[in-house]
Amino acid sequence: MRILAIDYGQKRTGLAVTDPLQIIANGLTTVATKDLEAFVVDYVGREPVERIVVGQPRQMNGEDSENMRRITPFVNRLRKLLPNIPIELFDERFTSVLAHRTMLESGIGRKARQNKALVDEISATIILQGWMEGKKLKVES
Repeated sequence: MRILAIDYGQKRTGLAVTDPLQIIANGLTTVATKDLEAFVVDYVGREPVERIVVGQPRQMNGEDSENMRRITPFVNRLRKLLPNIPIELFDERFTSVLAHRTMLESGIGRKARQNKALVDEISATIILQGWMEGKKLKVES
């Protein structure tokens, strides 16, 4: 079963997903945030998803950022729509910075780096990869 990651944004949201064996995190797509719930419900209906990981925006001092007031109601609605799928929050500090750095280091052209949808998708992938690495460390401890 797959794990789905969400980088929730005010206008658009990046999504990433693991392969069925949960080895590799891949960017899935970017959707308009107003269409996000319908997209997730449809995706879960087509693909077996074990868990959903939602990026939790935090400030440098560790407190939730202003965007959490939009994310919390979304997560609550998703939990009601998909009661059999656990939904976790994962600290997403620095994911946008890492996404831009990843794009630079991978040789993506300047015009593509300005594509905010691509940044959101890469950010979701970084959230998912970070969550996977965190789980791996807990298992190894």
